[in-house]
Amino acid sequence: MGGMSGQTWNWISGEWVEGNPPLVGPNAHALWMSSVVFDGARSFDGVAPDLDLHCARVVRSAQALGLAPMLTAGEIEELCWDGIRRFPTSTALYIRPMFYAESGFINPDPESTRFVLSLIEAPMPEPIGFTACISSFRRPAPSMAPTDAKAACLYPNAGRALAEATRRGFDNAILLDAIGNVAEYATANLFIARDGVVRTPVPNGTFLNGITRQRVIALLRADGIPVEECTLTPEDVLAADEVFSTGNYSKVVPVTRVEDRSFAAGPMMKRARGLYWEYAFR
Repeated sequence: MGGMSGQTWNWISGEWVEGNPPLVGPNAHALWMSSVVFDGARSFDGVAPDLDLHCARVVRSAQALGLAPMLTAGEIEELCWDGIRRFPTSTALYIRPMFYAESGFINPDPESTRFVLSLIEAPMPEPIGFTACISSFRRPAPSMAPTDAKAACLYPNAGRALAEATRRGFDNAILLDAIGNVAEYATANLFIARDGVVRTPVPNGTFLNGITRQRVIALLRADGIPVEECTLTPEDVLAADEVFSTGNYSKVVPVTRVEDRSFAAGPMMKRARGLYWEYAFR
């Protein structure tokens, strides 16, 4: 995911604040115990696909981490649209609602839950694709980490995988699950296509069943393209006809190389991307 340094508006304590204001102190539970959950949605050209689903998921994530969200998904969505209207209609935005705990010791104090919403100017990446390697880092099992939440504490491991990939000359990393099957990229969900069939790792609790992932699966199936959610190995990925990714930040983009195997942007990826854009603007 590219950097985000454009104009930013934040909803904090009942008012809109521009920029990157100080938010937590050194004793905040969120700072030293990582009791933070977030979600990411997109707005561009006046649309915000599946914004309601992203708002609902951040509430579920907060509850899964032991926080007590004080806003409903609908209320968060209303705030998001209020923030979107602060930018020109054509502006591409990254929309990030967050819940975090202010106090607690090890366990967060649910009553100290706070909410902040950030909308950040962030252009949509061109669909030129990226390269990926098989990472030596793995996604944790549900018994090892709060994998049922989009929790900030899960991302340092993804960061380690990305750093390893960069050292090896790749853009991204494919993380395996605890038993060695393919889980996802460090920053998105993984798809392959072979012999006219699209396949993607079946959700097994080690990675989030992405909202864009679910949308693309539904769109492809409605278009008559077979999609299988199944167990995938690294060998399956390397033997594919094409490889691509889905995620909120970039939506649907091709993968041009995995390890030493190169791939072209294939017809399944192009169809998935086209269907998603049709859905976004309908």
